[in-house]
Amino acid sequence: MTAVYPFTAIVGQERMKRALILNAINPQIGGVLIRGERGTAKSTTARALAALLPEIEIVDGCKFGCDPNKPMFLCTNCQERLQQEGTLPSAVRRIRFVDLPVSATEDRVVGTLDIEKAIKKGERHFEPGVLAAANRGLLYVDEVNLLDDHVVDLLLDSAAMGVNVVEREGISFQHPARFILVGTMNPEEGDLRPQLLDRFAHAVDIEGIRDPKSRVAIVRRRLDYDQNPEGFYEAWRQQEEALSVEIRRARHRLLMVSYTERDMYLVAHLTASFQVDGHRADIVILKTAQANAAFEGRLEVNEHDIMVGAELALPHRLKRQPFQDASLQPAQLQERMEQAQQEVDAEQMRAAQAGATGDVKKKRMS
Repeated sequence: MTAVYPFTAIVGQERMKRALILNAINPQIGGVLIRGERGTAKSTTARALAALLPEIEIVDGCKFGCDPNKPMFLCTNCQERLQQEGTLPSAVRRIRFVDLPVSATEDRVVGTLDIEKAIKKGERHFEPGVLAAANRGLLYVDEVNLLDDHVVDLLLDSAAMGVNVVEREGISFQHPARFILVGTMNPEEGDLRPQLLDRFAHAVDIEGIRDPKSRVAIVRRRLDYDQNPEGFYEAWRQQEEALSVEIRRARHRLLMVSYTERDMYLVAHLTASFQVDGHRADIVILKTAQANAAFEGRLEVNEHDIMVGAELALPHRLKRQPFQDASLQPAQLQERMEQAQQEVDAEQMRAAQAGATGDVKKKRMS
């Protein structure tokens, strides 16, 4: 098997790489949409990320890769097996990279129940779909903008809920569907509807690198890889293993990362200043901030983490008029962040003063 192009060998595109890493640390963030022109390493980077991810423990013999240590998230088969046998045997395997074809139908995505067997033999037979294969792995959707909107909705619903339920003629089957969702698209071929755009937690717009030195580095590395994939990977193995360890540690650290009431108000002021619809952006920014803090080795969210979350969660949610650029400029985000800090600090000061005034009145009355 040919070695995958190393993630750490990809030149530039730091925001795309950071978005993918943070979703690998916490898949519940909600996925990444990568928008860019052809030849900007979108699919290469997604495949490289999957190769970095650690091995996982699964229920031995389970088609859905259920986690034996989380009985709340077992498929129907494993739940019945646990009730009958009392324990579930385990095995270890690599995280899967699952590629969804553009022509995928609803049945191909969610799976199918064999109604004929159920009626004739009284047996429940479920044929797994793409969501089953992708559970606890990475689901990659190239040209997501060319997929049927209904199929995209199914993917995003499953990514958000973490479960796939199939019901036919009174028969139902469910299995966990927790995966890192990565969608890529070329905006020149059409965009996603705003409703679907908003369902992706992160969106990253990338362009070809213009710096000549970086372009030469890209060409040189790619030619070296094409000539000797295994040898090229060996040259980058140390960096790959170091990043893999960082991701694994960040996954364990994530549950310990805390945030304050001030952090929440800071996020709320920031999203309100951009007039973002709904509350999904606030939740995404906070989850992203926690993952970023975990990745950088900290147990508390800071303003830098919130900025990283905003850079990834806001650009595709900004309202834009016809012929208006909806990109989020770093200077603009920094300005809004400083404004949000001032507003939060002013509110806290007013609250403190109101509390002090109330204490004085209570003393006088007593």
